[in-house]
Amino acid sequence: MPELPDVELYRHALRSRVVDRVLERVRLASPFLLRSVDPSIAAVEGKRVLDVRRLGKRLVFVLEEDLYLVLHLMIAGRLRWRSPGHKIPSRVGLCAYDFDNGTLLLTEASKKKRAALHVCRGEDALLEHDPGGIEPLEIDEASFRGALVERNHTVKRALTDPRIFSGIGNAYSDEILLRAKLSPLIWTQRLTEEQIRRLHGATQEVLSEWVARLREQHGDDFPEKVTAFRPEMAAHGKYGEPCPACGDPIQRIVFTDRETNYCATCQTGGKLLADRALSRLLRGDWPRSLEELESLRRG
Repeated sequence: MPELPDVELYRHALRSRVVDRVLERVRLASPFLLRSVDPSIAAVEGKRVLDVRRLGKRLVFVLEEDLYLVLHLMIAGRLRWRSPGHKIPSRVGLCAYDFDNGTLLLTEASKKKRAALHVCRGEDALLEHDPGGIEPLEIDEASFRGALVERNHTVKRALTDPRIFSGIGNAYSDEILLRAKLSPLIWTQRLTEEQIRRLHGATQEVLSEWVARLREQHGDDFPEKVTAFRPEMAAHGKYGEPCPACGDPIQRIVFTDRETNYCATCQTGGKLLADRALSRLLRGDWPRSLEELESLRRG
C-alpha cells in the first residue's frame, strides 16, 4: 500500500500537472470505485483543480465550489499519467480523469477491488475521511510521546495505526524500527524516554529521507513504479538478506498476508520473534537465537 513518502511523491507529480487545470471529465470503468452519491461525480466535471493534498494515505483533489475528490489507493491501486483521452485499460483500469494536458488513469492490479473514491463538499465533509492520526513529520517529541503511549499497543501496531500516526504502514514502520533499534513487539507503555526519543528521531529521519529520495529519483517524471519493496530499503522485504548495520540476516514475523521484517541482532538483543508459519512446524522447538535457528536449518 502506498504510504506517506509514496503518496507525497504522487502529490508532488500531480501538482505540477493538474493544479490550475480544469477537470474536464471523469470516466468510471468500475462501479465499485465510487463510494459516495452526493455530490454526484458529475459535479466535479468542469471544475478547476486548486490543489492536491495528502490526507493520511489518501490523495485529495481540491476543486472549485468547495468540492473534493478523495482517493484511497488501498493496497494495489496505482496512478498513471497518459496522453489526453487515453483509453482505460480493460482488466485493471478503474477510472480516468481527463484534463486538457493529459489523462490520469487509476488502475488496480488485484482481483479484490479495494480502491475507493469519494466526492464531498466542504471541509467538514472532507474531515470525515481523516482517521485522526497526527502527522509524523510535523510533531515535536512531546506530542509524539503523547500519541504513542496514550494506549498500550505493540510499537509496530502503534506506528501503523492511522488513528495514531498518519501515513505510516507496514513497509516504512519496518525501516523506522530498524533505525531506532527497537523490537516491533515492544509495548508502547514500556518504552523508556530514551527509546521514545530514538523512535521519534528515526520516524522523522526515515520518512524525510524517503520523501527526498523518491523525488530525486523521479525528477519531473510521473512515478510509474510505486511499490512497498525497494532495493534501497534496509529491512522491509529483505528476509534472509544481511542487515546493513550488523551483517546478520534479516528475520520476519508472518501474520495472515503481512510480513514484519526486523534484525534480531540490532532490535531484539539476538532473540528471534516467533513466526507463526514456522512455529506450527517446530512447535515447542522454536529457536531462541540466530545460532539455534542456523543449527536447525543445518540439521
